[in-house]
Amino acid sequence: MLLSHPLYLAPLPFYANLYANRELVIDGNTSFTKQTFRNRTVIATENGTQSLTIPVVHDGGRTAMRDVRISEHGNWRRQHWNAIVSAYRKSPFFDYYADDFAHFYEEKDGFLMDFNIRLHNICCELLGLQHTLIIADEKKEFSLNKAKDIRHMAEPERVAEICNIKTIPYYQVFMQRHGFIPNLSVIDLLFNMGPEGLITLSEMVK
Repeated sequence: MLLSHPLYLAPLPFYANLYANRELVIDGNTSFTKQTFRNRTVIATENGTQSLTIPVVHDGGRTAMRDVRISEHGNWRRQHWNAIVSAYRKSPFFDYYADDFAHFYEEKDGFLMDFNIRLHNICCELLGLQHTLIIADEKKEFSLNKAKDIRHMAEPERVAEICNIKTIPYYQVFMQRHGFIPNLSVIDLLFNMGPEGLITLSEMVK
């Protein structure tokens, strides 16, 4: 069992952990923190890595993650999708999966946690990564004594601090220019490797 914050198109080590555990508890009760993977993801572009950040309505107080709303000011949805298209349109599987993601950047979602979980579910479906998902609720009690706490993975500088997770290079569109870039968003694996991405995840935890 894993315990994690709800992340925006989470980095690959998160999904390698999920492959190894197959049961995930999402913690939406702890306070939202800016500049983390709760509302940020990293992709590989022609010019190197690029961070995509979802703007949120946040008063600076201790707002629980489940209560954080997405801000609809500006064109962040168009900007994110345009960046993803530019980065991955030449990848082997972009045309296969583009429609599965495009509508997320056309529809308006109220809460960041809901948005992240819906994206997480489609990523797992496309990867063929079966697992049990539990949403932590203040009204429900369950034992986390045996849970592996990976909530620190929300912090960009700590994403690689996972025991027994190997870096397994796979094809990336711009690897001839930048070399292999590890720990990117799961969509980097999906668009570049398609269903074989599940094999990469399995190799990361052998």
